Amino acid sequence: MKQLLFVLVLTMAFSVRAQYTISGTFSPTKDYTWLIAYGLQPGTQGYVADTAINDGKFSMQIPPNAPAGMYRLVYGIPQEEFYFDVLYNGKENIQFNFDAQKGISFVSSEENKIFNAYFREITGVKQEFMDFYASGKTDTDKEAYKKLGEKLEDIQTAYEQSTKNMMVHDFVKANRPYIPSEYETTETYWQHKKDQFFKHLDVKNPILQASGFLTDKLTNYVFTPISTERISKTETEKTLQENIRTIHEKLKDTGSSYQMHIFHKIWNIANASGFNDTADFVFTTYLKNLAQITDNQKIIADIEVNNRIRNGAKAPEITWKDGNTTKKLSEWEDAECYVVIFWSSTCSHCLKELPPLHKKLTSNDDVKVLAVGLEANEANWKIESAKLDHFEHVIALGKWESEYAKAYAIQRTPTYFILDKEKRIIANPQTDKEVVDFLNN
Repeated sequence: MKQLLFVLVLTMAFSVRAQYTISGTFSPTKDYTWLIAYGLQPGTQGYVADTAINDGKFSMQIPPNAPAGMYRLVYGIPQEEFYFDVLYNGKENIQFNFDAQKGISFVSSEENKIFNAYFREITGVKQEFMDFYASGKTDTDKEAYKKLGEKLEDIQTAYEQSTKNMMVHDFVKANRPYIPSEYETTETYWQHKKDQFFKHLDVKNPILQASGFLTDKLTNYVFTPISTERISKTETEKTLQENIRTIHEKLKDTGSSYQMHIFHKIWNIANASGFNDTADFVFTTYLKNLAQITDNQKIIADIEVNNRIRNGAKAPEITWKDGNTTKKLSEWEDAECYVVIFWSSTCSHCLKELPPLHKKLTSNDDVKVLAVGLEANEANWKIESAKLDHFEHVIALGKWESEYAKAYAIQRTPTYFILDKEKRIIANPQTDKEVVDFLNN
């Protein structure tokens, strides 16, 4: 019995010791009210804990069974923008101070102190290389160039040695930069950096996969140029797609879910940057198949909607009756620009924005406006649309579930699309004022 009690006490003591916290402060205090912790896993994340931030202070208990790894702390919306990552080794509390202007500083947690110090120092010296090239010194000060290389090597080696047996060691080792042994031109330096990019980067490392670090490294490889010369968008996209093929080759022995995560990230960046050919290449060559393998049909559907209404795409067809005549958006003529407005006669924002827009556009013969009413019935729509007699009107019964609301992925009213003469989407203004500003410029 005594032996059993001893075991129970020992077990309880271990549980207490294993309970660690993440605590600290946020400033300005009025801007922060809550914090959520997610445990990062290869290609995904899982909820761990959350807590309130009171008067800028918080303390969050990490569950005793929470594994060591990278944790994402989300403090605002949208969550994909307002967050930072911390290392949790399962052996120490984490305490930090976060300031909106200065960023994060760790009070306790050796893993995170070293992680931040290392990346701050190594990034600083790599910037010195960039400053050297930008200064125009080229090969006139080879001794200074050589010292920069030695400085970079000393910092990297020191951190690799001092972090052995620590979780942060995996990140330090994987981040070992290319260090030239003698002076190189800018082009040669960048090409060597690219050639040796994967020399120390183990993409199969589960610790690295479960972090934003590896995601950022891989996307940086794709989108960081290696030439200082200006090249055409076509040539740029060709280079991007070559880089993406390399990423695919490096990831071929990793899990489908992780590949899905990386290629979706690459697609998002290409799409946001206006590299439509590259975004389409990623989708058709890799992402669509990976989405099917991982049973993630929503991503396929979301991308197909995006492609349908992105800038440069032909606007989805809309037809309407004008007396006995059937008209089509694709065949509408005699204007330089076309504005398609999705609105509703029961939408207060619409009733506020559309009349002044109607007034401004009435005398503009270069612009035609098609107003698509998302309605539950015709009664109120007939009354309100009659007040906007310079616009062409279409009614889409069923509101959000109507054919045109789905074709254009409408989530709010009013929503505006501006089309060029060929009916290609060229802008998606957010307000009536933005519509007018775009047309005036």
